[in-house]
Amino acid sequence: MLVGRRAEQAVLEQLLARAQGGDSGVLVVRGEAGIGKSALLQHMRETAVAMGFAVQDAAGVEAEAEFAFAGLHQLCAPFLARAVELPEPQQAALGVAFGLREGAAPDRFLVGLAVLSLLAEDGPLLCVVDDAQWLDQASAQVLAFVARRVGAERVVMVFVLRDPGATDVEAFSGLPELRLAGLGASDAQTLLATAVRAPLDDVVRDRIVAEARGNPLALLELPRGAPAVQFAGGFELPDVVSVPRRIENGFQRRANSLPADARMLLVVAAAEPTGDAALLWRAAAELGIAREAAAPAEAAGLLEFDFRVRFRHPLVRSAVYRAATPTDRRRAHGALAAVTDQQVDPDRRAWHRAQAVVGTDEDAAAELERSAGRARARGGLAAAAAFLKRAAELTPRPAVRAERALEAAHAKHEAGAPEALELLTVAAAGPLDAVAQARLQLLNARIAFHGARGGEGPRMLLDAAKTLAPLDPALSRETYLDALDAAIVTGDRGPGGVRAVADAARAAPAPPESPRPVDLLLDGLVTTFTQGYAAGVPGLRRALDAFNRHERDDHAVNDGDDRRWLWLAGRTAMSVFDDQMVHALAARHVRLAREAGALATLPAALLVQSVMLVLSGDFSRAAEQTAIAAATRTVPVLHGQLILAAWRGRSDETTEVHATMVRDAVGRGGRTEDFLAQYAMAVLHNGLGDYPAALVAATRAFESDELTHSNLAHSELIEAACRSGRPEHATAALDQLSSRALASGTPWGLGLAARSRALVSTGPAAEEYYREAIEQLRNCRVATQLARTHLVYGEWLRRQGRRQGARQQLRTAHQMLSDMGAEAFAARAARELRATGEHPRSRSAQPSDALTAQELTIARLVATGATSREVGAQLFLSPRTIEAHLRSIFRKLSITSRRQLRDLRLP
Repeated sequence: MLVGRRAEQAVLEQLLARAQGGDSGVLVVRGEAGIGKSALLQHMRETAVAMGFAVQDAAGVEAEAEFAFAGLHQLCAPFLARAVELPEPQQAALGVAFGLREGAAPDRFLVGLAVLSLLAEDGPLLCVVDDAQWLDQASAQVLAFVARRVGAERVVMVFVLRDPGATDVEAFSGLPELRLAGLGASDAQTLLATAVRAPLDDVVRDRIVAEARGNPLALLELPRGAPAVQFAGGFELPDVVSVPRRIENGFQRRANSLPADARMLLVVAAAEPTGDAALLWRAAAELGIAREAAAPAEAAGLLEFDFRVRFRHPLVRSAVYRAATPTDRRRAHGALAAVTDQQVDPDRRAWHRAQAVVGTDEDAAAELERSAGRARARGGLAAAAAFLKRAAELTPRPAVRAERALEAAHAKHEAGAPEALELLTVAAAGPLDAVAQARLQLLNARIAFHGARGGEGPRMLLDAAKTLAPLDPALSRETYLDALDAAIVTGDRGPGGVRAVADAARAAPAPPESPRPVDLLLDGLVTTFTQGYAAGVPGLRRALDAFNRHERDDHAVNDGDDRRWLWLAGRTAMSVFDDQMVHALAARHVRLAREAGALATLPAALLVQSVMLVLSGDFSRAAEQTAIAAATRTVPVLHGQLILAAWRGRSDETTEVHATMVRDAVGRGGRTEDFLAQYAMAVLHNGLGDYPAALVAATRAFESDELTHSNLAHSELIEAACRSGRPEHATAALDQLSSRALASGTPWGLGLAARSRALVSTGPAAEEYYREAIEQLRNCRVATQLARTHLVYGEWLRRQGRRQGARQQLRTAHQMLSDMGAEAFAARAARELRATGEHPRSRSAQPSDALTAQELTIARLVATGATSREVGAQLFLSPRTIEAHLRSIFRKLSITSRRQLRDLRLP
């Protein structure tokens, strides 16, 4: 019975109506246990079926949270027959994830794209994922990613979360939410009347309603479990224990009143998360429990038996399991292990066997270790970590236990779980050999850096690099580079600063006879930070060429190390003002990450590419890259959004993202996040013409090793200082920019330096520098800086009284800036044009102006001849969504075919 949820019903029915009309819908339904989520979703299912929807259910199970992709498999199982129609990479990723085939560990993105393609084939479709807080980590990440990219499918995805969540549900943050509160007094009284047939004294009724706090399950269950005498005197005070706990306690009392065999059968059912009735009966037989034991449990309304075993409510399962004695839990798991087929489901058998052990058991631990290997091969790092953690607990020999704890810590850290430090403590108790001790030290350092982002991280990484030097020279060199990158990122100028780390890295072991790209990058950066920029540029160029050449070299081993270090290589290409190399390395990084579906590296790759696209004036493509990164819910997302919003001149959006970054950085010691935010604010304020504010922000940004390394801060500081009438504040930045430009010798660097010298110069010298800057910047891809050079040159000409020349420069600047979407800078150019007596022309409307950023990206890709499936793979959208966007694109552009799209000159 659904009482008092009319507004919530309307929200869900609107989602269904939208999907029926060809759109998609996503919703997270949150609320405490018993608040009515299940009843509301059952109403939605019934409504969906009546509207012609197919309905597919999945549910997180607490005991199943360690099995990678278990929840996802539940949802996708009915659609797997269609997997043969997917492109081979998606087939392989899905098959390996579900344990149906062998292969390299699939990434969540590729699995997500496969799931998206499967769900998009039928429609309309309602997917309901109940108890999503208990999904395994791999399933939660994939499903959240799919929800953010479901696009124009006739699919509704609803995730049901219990508050407070049993596990981290960060994956679903940011999705539309419907939070269920308790029923109002009138609705609560109506529902209570259905549970208590006898007349109630008004005072007692009001007290029951108050104690239930509007929780529907409490209103139904508390009276059912209470002695009749309590109806006369009321219940205990409402602040004694929380409502969900009271409900759970009521289920426990009901279970404890059953015969012993029925109670034990409940414990076995609670310990077996798949609901497989045949498996349950085999386990019951193993324990000598007859089928008749089920009758009292069913009569008590605790669970029902059919082809599947279903508890009345998830709280029944947890209440039964928690109330069971340790001995009964072990008996239940032991019976389940005994009847689980080792060939069909070896991992679940190993898990049950492990829960049945008292003390230590090497055979059980070894079986778990093998399960961890299988989980890792499927991409289930969280599952592998859980198996290894339990294996370590069961291991009798200290040395083996320490090794397994260390492996578990590595897996926990890779999976982003916080227990890694606890496992390192176990591993440190040892004994460990020298190599293992060094690996422990390295992991400790990485955890410290990623956790605090402070000065301790680089120092600890240096210590680990020194320890590794005689044991593993190659890993030692990589760890020195890790330390150097960490120092650049943290921006700490103290003992853990870049210069100190670079000095220490001079002691790195010699590279092999054929140095890898990573070796050349370490040597180039060490030279740069110890001997100066000019001395380091040749080595940095050799390193960048090696990374770029590595892809084309048939004899090179193109492994995951390239993906890992291309993030730093791309930023280093910016440091030598090599725009072509930045584009090449960023594109390669994104491509490699896509091909491998590397969840950890794709967002960073997209960030570098989107920043370079912004600087190139291609804001629409940058926006699409940022949107893809946003679907991953990872840290670099805000960086890309911030820089794009600032260059677009969108003050409110930039300020909002800036505030979020600064707030998030406080707990992590995120100095570079703050510096990057200051750079973006400097761009915004320079565009708006608020030069004093730009100077404050740019001065702060210039303090960052990261931003001076990538050369982003110099020109903003110089322009802000000069336009504020305080050119003396630009001296250090101008000197450094000029010397770097001369050493790099690229059009980008030389053009920026010439423009900056023009800003601090007067008379003929200034004009010569402006012309030089324009000539240089025309020869590179950094269109934003060329447009801004026309702008500042035009401003200077107007102040010299040379209106005709000023108009020519300002017209060019206004046209370029308007076309790329740099709204604030374009408005600044328009103001200057009006000051010359010329009214700026409105930008000529282009057919593509009607397209959204995503539609423009799709149109460009289709214009190259790419199929809908190929475009979808690039943008992590289903082919059906691409087709829907194409219909919109054709309508907006008044065309009817892909051939016509290829004939258009899209910006």
